[in-house]
Amino acid sequence: MELHNLNRCEDIKHRRKRVGRGDSSGLGHTCGRGMNGQMSRSGAAHRPYFEGGQIPLFRRLPKRGFKSLNHKNFNLVNIRVLEEFFDEGTEISIELLREKGIVGKSKLPLKVLADGEISKSLTVIADKFSKVAQEKIENAGGTCKIVE
Repeated sequence: MELHNLNRCEDIKHRRKRVGRGDSSGLGHTCGRGMNGQMSRSGAAHRPYFEGGQIPLFRRLPKRGFKSLNHKNFNLVNIRVLEEFFDEGTEISIELLREKGIVGKSKLPLKVLADGEISKSLTVIADKFSKVAQEKIENAGGTCKIVE
């Protein structure tokens, strides 16, 4: 038996509980909620991961580091990738990198990093360059243009 071979059971639908319809119904008086306490009141609910008053897991675990509110994410490309995928004299932009499948479809700006070596003269148009990447591209005879 597998999940896609299961047949629908005839007794799968349960009758709904009609609470508060007299003691003889079995769900009268306190309506199945017990006598007292938080969950016996109307509108009572626990937040997700509530552990019954015990210090919850997210408070027990140590907190490390911090997240900057001004952090910017980039599509990252190393110059070894540019060397591998493009010919001499090519003008490389983020649209061309998307067409070749080197960067994803996200709308993040492009940053060129310096991992690897480059020997071809390329024109690279990006939002940001690392200093070493810019030096390597210009030493190989290429140019770096920053998008405004």
